[in-house]
Amino acid sequence: MSVGLLAVVDDILSAALKASAKTAGVVIDDAAVTPQYVQGITPARELPVVWKIALGSIINKYVVIIPIALLLTAFAPAVLPFLLIVGGGFLCFEGAEKVLEWFGVSHEHADDGPRDERKLVLGAVRTDLILSTEIMLIALSSLDPDFSIWMTLGALVVIGLGMTVLVYGAVALLVKIDDIGLRLMKSPARGVRRFGARVVASMPAVFRVISVIGTVAMLWVGGHLVVANLAETLWHGPLDLVHAVTHLVEAAGPVVVWIVDTAISAVFGLVLGLVIVGVVTGIRRVFSRGEKADAAH
Repeated sequence: MSVGLLAVVDDILSAALKASAKTAGVVIDDAAVTPQYVQGITPARELPVVWKIALGSIINKYVVIIPIALLLTAFAPAVLPFLLIVGGGFLCFEGAEKVLEWFGVSHEHADDGPRDERKLVLGAVRTDLILSTEIMLIALSSLDPDFSIWMTLGALVVIGLGMTVLVYGAVALLVKIDDIGLRLMKSPARGVRRFGARVVASMPAVFRVISVIGTVAMLWVGGHLVVANLAETLWHGPLDLVHAVTHLVEAAGPVVVWIVDTAISAVFGLVLGLVIVGVVTGIRRVFSRGEKADAAH
């Protein structure tokens, strides 16, 4: 019996490893997006905030995504593409807001403080919900269809834990690199001190680059989710356009095809995100005027 159990565990781990490899692109995006939410808080709160976001990610995967994905796959698979369209639209919206902030179009944010930290965590967990959904659905589609429900569940649990540890372990290391640099600056060795000083001096630029990568990642993943799932449900036009453009550059090799595909998805995500921002802003203004009118009365 123990041999049979070990064989099942081995099958689950092997399947989880193979499926995880196919989610690598979204995992990298998740790792690039998350550090944006830790910027602007005190160094002493960085790791606690990362831990809270990681805990929220675990809850997203184990309490929300995996149960709903398994139920919908079994009973209502046609609903999944529509949920992914909504999730992709949300990522496009967040990415477009970030782009507008680059050009000085800011949105209301609270000052630093406990309330601000709570909003940062909630924002990060909301974004993680979308990215984790794509990770888990890609993994689910990569598993053997002959797996039993329990083996599928076991593989998804392993993948969810592994991806969370990988992403948030990398984020925790990244946000504390400057502290490591400060410690190196106290070393008696002159070369080590210089290296530590360079690490500390480079961190603002590193976080700016990460912020840009994270924003582009949100637009790319969001745009890709909307384009791919629109093709499965309502409208094949955007995906046909992507295929037509990438077909023109096929001779340049798969890397160029991937870059062009990604760029088109990001541009589509930006345009869609700007439209959603405009709609949301208009709705907010209508409600704000209504509240002011009520207050005046």
